[in-house]
Amino acid sequence: MEENLNLIFSIGGTIFLLALGFVVGTLRENAHFRSLEAREKTYSGIMVTDLRTLPANWNADQGTLVQGEVVIASDYFKGFAASLRNLVGGRVGVYEKLMDRARREAMLRMLYQARVAGANVVWNIRYETSTVGRGPSGGSSGAPMAEVFVYGTAYRVTDREG
Repeated sequence: MEENLNLIFSIGGTIFLLALGFVVGTLRENAHFRSLEAREKTYSGIMVTDLRTLPANWNADQGTLVQGEVVIASDYFKGFAASLRNLVGGRVGVYEKLMDRARREAMLRMLYQARVAGANVVWNIRYETSTVGRGPSGGSSGAPMAEVFVYGTAYRVTDREG
């Protein structure tokens, strides 16, 4: 009888901790999305493009390298759910949300540097994704993580002739 009770508490405790992790992780993820939306509005005046060169008729100052980097982890429960999804295949929404958050956060960090430099355009932006894995060693344990690095050349354009 006591063994059965211990087993029930053990399983119940595990389920409780997984549910708690899921709820807290979802709340934090949603808060981060709201923060991203608010911060993106503050940088909406900075033009961003992946074109390599400025138009010849633009009057711009010396270019400055700006960059943003972020490593974002999801919660363990979502990583567990993603590993179950791998059994049957298909889209893994957990990783898609994770990558979306990481890309947007890295871009905002780059735009912050551009604003500090006095720039109003960032040209020739490039993204690099170096890690999408689980845990610090990329092994099979731990929460899913994404690392995104974005960089570009920031300019202060004072006149757009033509």
